[in-house]
This record gives sequence, structure tokens and C-alpha cells, in this order.
Amino acid sequence: MQILHIDSSITLENSVSRQLSYEVVKALTENGQCENIIYRDLVKDEIPHLTGDIAAGFRAISGAVTTPELATEYALSEKIVNEFLTSDMIVIGAPMYNFTVASQLKAWLDRLAQPGKTFHYTANGPVGLATGKTVVVASARGGFYHNTPLSEMDFQEHYLRHFFAFLGITQVEFIRVEGASKGENIKQQEILRALNAIPQLIGSITH
Repeated sequence: MQILHIDSSITLENSVSRQLSYEVVKALTENGQCENIIYRDLVKDEIPHLTGDIAAGFRAISGAVTTPELATEYALSEKIVNEFLTSDMIVIGAPMYNFTVASQLKAWLDRLAQPGKTFHYTANGPVGLATGKTVVVASARGGFYHNTPLSEMDFQEHYLRHFFAFLGITQVEFIRVEGASKGENIKQQEILRALNAIPQLIGSITH
């Protein structure tokens, strides 16, 4: 099994989501489920945000002009989508910033949504082509959103679940730490709870 490991937290070594995503990949490796790991740090190796000219490398956009710089971006888009398509398991460290995902993660996701590769249009609407994969999201947020009155403000996990469903991936699992900004004691309790939940999750998705 090939694992694609993505991190997107701007807090680097102080990141809760990075800690969780690392532990998920470690557990998969120790479980004997990993043959190869591809790792992308979207902060240290930032992907330029999508522009019309960059998108023209994989979408039909009128008036687009190719330059040597854009050719480099086209090659990056191709590499990103191929890493995704050849992976069986995608583990994503995803913090919540301002109720949604980090812009660095959004830039990566925008390169994945390529017509004819990860989805295609039909008479009955779009159909995802990236089926048979599992996505595990290591989610971290400062407040408490899951199953609370604030859930309607959660544009992080809901977005990720629906985005990957659009690409044909129905198994999207979450390991989450909430309340990370509610004091050190609460933060550490939540981290411990999430870490303890990882073995059960790994068992359920690799049986």
C-alpha cells in the first residue's frame, strides 16, 4: 500500500495536526500496511495558488498562454495528481483556520480536481474517478465543533468530506483534537484521547 502524507499547519513543530498525522502514518507502518510513503509539507514546500493560466494546464480556458514558468506549474500539477492517484491511503494533517482549511491545503486540493483524471462530467452530472481510496484527516481546531451548536460553522471537515466524495472517495475518516485553544490541560487531554483512538481507526480501515 502506498501512503500519501500531507501536512498543512503553519505552526510547524508546535502543530497538533502534524503530530496526529505523523502518529497515523506511524501506526499504519507498524501495522505492516505501508510499502511506500510520499510526503508533502505544504508549508515548507508551498504550492502556488491556482490562477487561470495555471488551471489551463488541465482545464480548457480560453486565451491562456503557455510560458516556461507555466510549463513548470503544469508539470507540478501533473506530479501532484499522479501522487494522489497512485496512492491507496491519503493521510492529511488539517488544522482549522477561520472555520475552514489552511490556504496551503486548499492550493493542493485545487490541483487535484482535474477533469478527466479525478472526475468527469456526464449527462447526469459529475462522477468521481478516484475510487477505492481511503482518506484519513488528522483534524485540529481551537474550539469545539463536532456535534455541538457550532457545527454549522465547521467549513473544514464538511468541506473535506464533500470534496473527496466529489472525486469518488466515500471513506473519509477523521481523528480530531478540539479545544486546542481552551487551555493546556484541555489541549493535552484532547491529544491523548485522539492518540488513543488511532489504533481502533487503523484496525477498522485495514481489516
